[in-house]
This record gives sequence, C-alpha cells and structure tokens, in this order.
Amino acid sequence: MAYNILVVDDSATVRAVIAKSLNLAGVDLGSLFQAANGAEGLEILRKEWVDLVLADINMPVMGGVAMVEEMKGDESLKGIPVIIVSTEGSVTRLQGLKDKGVSAFLRKPFAPEDLKRAVDSLLKGDGNG
Repeated sequence: MAYNILVVDDSATVRAVIAKSLNLAGVDLGSLFQAANGAEGLEILRKEWVDLVLADINMPVMGGVAMVEEMKGDESLKGIPVIIVSTEGSVTRLQGLKDKGVSAFLRKPFAPEDLKRAVDSLLKGDGNG
C-alpha cells in the first residue's frame, strides 16, 4: 500500500534529504507533500489525504509543536501520526512532545533505515519503532 506523507520543515534541503531517505529506505510512497512551516502543513492536511506527518520542531510562522496541538484539536486530523524530526532531543522535551500527541521522534542526522523503521512501525503496526 502506498502512503501519502507530509514533510514539514523550513529547510528545503532537509525536506529533500527526507524525501531521498524515504526513497532509499524503500518506503512505498503515494504522494509526498512538502510544507515550509506548520501553517502550510495544516493547509495541506485539510485539503489532502495524508497518512503520516514528518515535522521539525523549530520553524518560522508556526512550529511543529503548535502544528501538532492544532492537529490534535481537529477531529479530522487528530488520528494522523506525527514523527518529529529534529536535532533537539532532551528527555524532558521528548516527554513533552509525547504528551502532546507526537507518535515518534527521529533525531537528525538519521539513517534511511531509522526513518523506515519509524514509518513502518506507525503505518504497518509492526512494533519495531
């Protein structure tokens, strides 16, 4: 089954790296949507069918945490899993993200295999994430 994935990061380079990593990892992609901030991400989420969101934390206009909070307050979006992809990674920060509804965390830089494992865990439910 092909998955529609939204990548939200203010860096076009990071979005390209994530897209390439998804392909290298062999993730079965349907559509890959991209947004430069959380506000753009929400616009896409409200127009397109998205199976999974990969988002950065710190972005201008609207960061990843605010985007997740908006998603969790919206009946049509709250069930979409979110993987935060960031250089941040303190235990307190990660727990706070989990409490807000983030499904998983991937620290930059990451290997394509790590990305595939996280995606498969959330979308296929294989429990290896």
